[in-house]
Amino acid sequence: MKEVFDGADAEHKPKGLKELAHPVNDVAYKLFRETYPEQHMHLQVALGAAQRTFDRTTRHNVQHALRCVVRTVLEDPRLTAERDEYLAAYLDQEVAEMHGWLRQDSVTAVSRGLNIGLAVGAAAGTVLLAAPILWGVPVLHLMGITLNCGNRWSLLGAFVAGGVGAFGAVLSVLVRLRLSVEQLACRQTVGQEKIVVPGRQLARSMRHEGVYRVLVGWILAVAVYFLLTGGIVPVFELPATAAEICPSPGHPGSAVKGTDFWGFWCAVGFVSGFNERWAFGILGRNSSTNPATTAATSRKTTGKPDI
Repeated sequence: MKEVFDGADAEHKPKGLKELAHPVNDVAYKLFRETYPEQHMHLQVALGAAQRTFDRTTRHNVQHALRCVVRTVLEDPRLTAERDEYLAAYLDQEVAEMHGWLRQDSVTAVSRGLNIGLAVGAAAGTVLLAAPILWGVPVLHLMGITLNCGNRWSLLGAFVAGGVGAFGAVLSVLVRLRLSVEQLACRQTVGQEKIVVPGRQLARSMRHEGVYRVLVGWILAVAVYFLLTGGIVPVFELPATAAEICPSPGHPGSAVKGTDFWGFWCAVGFVSGFNERWAFGILGRNSSTNPATTAATSRKTTGKPDI
């Protein structure tokens, strides 16, 4: 009987090595267990891990291989009370291959879990990007709230920066983990013996990690947007503001400024999500520090021009 956990079936009643290879000669199996206790223990551990793997194909392949190994050893005429080096080497090699399959299962769990987490996070970022643009103003009207032109541009700029920041976070994770998924799986170990965490737990933790990273990118982009538009942190000279875009008495407004507005905040949002260190640097900057003032102070102090 099998139960389902996190989309993968698991053995409800785990088998032992002897049950897996049934039917077996009890005398031969006892001889195998007593003559090669270390190899027997490793095979039993591999079987236990195989019954908790993330990938069904890996589970079936490892169990089938273990069944073949046990039957091969029990039928080998060199299985006696005296330890045979050939059989010991054969068992060691098979154990090493089993561990390789199980490590690969952990890599698969990490990769698939992270991909699902990033997809969910990207979908959430799309909703957070599209929903306010499509339905934000009508919903506010139903609540009796009226936004003028400047309010609409300011709020929409925040949501655009956040939505693009979410996609920047997705790309950042994909680029950094393109060649290091296996290393990430190997880091998910317990104790000094490098015991690999079961695949379903890895997949679940990576799903959470993927969603978390996307939401962090979204929040960072929005935070940077409000800090810069509010003039709290003077880092950039903004190419366009909502006041310059919207028409007012004596000022017709500018469509070109609107294009500059979208392009600039899409770029800032993407960089904030893609490079968290850059975004945190913006957030941690002293609001009273002006880059031009800092550069001038540095020249006066050191007597050296900027490079």
